[in-house]
Amino acid sequence: MDNKTIQQAKQRYGIVGNYEGLNRCIDIAIQVAPTELSVLIYGESGVGKEVLPRLIHDNSSRKHNKYFAINCGSLPEGTIDSELFGHKKGSFTGALDDREGYFSVANNGTLFLDEVGELPLATQARLLRVLETGEYIRVGESEVRKTNVRIVAATNVNMQKAIREGKFREDLYYRLNTIPINMPPLRERGRDIELLFRKFAYDISEKYRIDPVRLTDEARDLLLRYKWPGNIRQLRNLVEQISIISKERDITPDILSTYGVTDDSLGETGLILHGANREQHSTGAHSYEKERDMLFQLLSSIGKEVKDLKEFVHNNIGTMQSVPAEHFDLYDEDAAGISVDAPMQYTRQPVIQPQHPYVVNEQHYQQQGRTPYESHNIQDVDVETIEETPLSNRELMKKNIIDSLKRNNGNRKKTAHELDISERTLYRKIKDYGLDI
Repeated sequence: MDNKTIQQAKQRYGIVGNYEGLNRCIDIAIQVAPTELSVLIYGESGVGKEVLPRLIHDNSSRKHNKYFAINCGSLPEGTIDSELFGHKKGSFTGALDDREGYFSVANNGTLFLDEVGELPLATQARLLRVLETGEYIRVGESEVRKTNVRIVAATNVNMQKAIREGKFREDLYYRLNTIPINMPPLRERGRDIELLFRKFAYDISEKYRIDPVRLTDEARDLLLRYKWPGNIRQLRNLVEQISIISKERDITPDILSTYGVTDDSLGETGLILHGANREQHSTGAHSYEKERDMLFQLLSSIGKEVKDLKEFVHNNIGTMQSVPAEHFDLYDEDAAGISVDAPMQYTRQPVIQPQHPYVVNEQHYQQQGRTPYESHNIQDVDVETIEETPLSNRELMKKNIIDSLKRNNGNRKKTAHELDISERTLYRKIKDYGLDI
């Protein structure tokens, strides 16, 4: 195909760019247009795949008949068969009248099926039959109908992968893929990026009667390095934002960075990237570097807290006891103003008793002019030879009461004074413990 024909096609359909791969796509489309072959257009979202089906239709023998562009991904799965093939009145809830589908309305014309990879498997089987025989059946009907429609399809899905995963019929793929056309992504088109920027800037200036924005040399180089995950659609949106919002008409890299275009804002989402999304590298895959660093910091923090907790428990294991509230028998309920018959609600810290067979009340013994250890003739022993058996607070309190009563010859008043509790509490404890003293 000569260059003149390609340039005429570009002018007619508003195609901007001189990239060789783009020219090749236009050349194939013009050559295949007069035939009846099915065409499958590949390309990422936003590369402009929708231009070629119209070019094919307008240069075919069907150009005077109808042309419909259908986005298969936007049709609800429950009604997609009705949209494409039509339905009979009463065939399902809401079918109030007969309906002719696109294959009927576009008879002798062209149907552009965009995002064909999103079709359900059942619909794919129906489509394959239409492509091979020209026959179809409306939903809720048994009558076979005929149509003569040319199909041009497009997809941004990896069709080979979809076939392996059972999401797309292999026979339908080969039927659609008679003539494949691969639209190049914007990042591969080099200087076409600058040409498109200028075109969009001029269109917006004409539409809103404002001065067009212009790129500095540094900003132009940045746009050429940027990977454009959203392709032409993203570039057009960017130019519109800058043209309307920016007060500056000479666009610098700093201005572009405020709209998410920087050397590190790479990705494959099709959107201008901000924040954490900028962590994707030039191949379009996520680096996970930021998330990995955060996990390492979290694990390090947890490890430090566990270490501190282990040290705390190790240093305090000899003095800490986990005792249920009902076993805190060292409270003086009368002194605290607590009713004996009411449910116990302790708000004060328990009195810590020495870990010794006897409760030692130094003040009591000092009044008698002797030390507590002298009173019981306790001798020095090798503590390492003694094997201690821990007692619960209840058992310890019971033993303390018994020993104190013996020392005081059963005098409960002196015993209560020695134990630093009220006589009323002592009486209750004796009764609770079943002491027959």
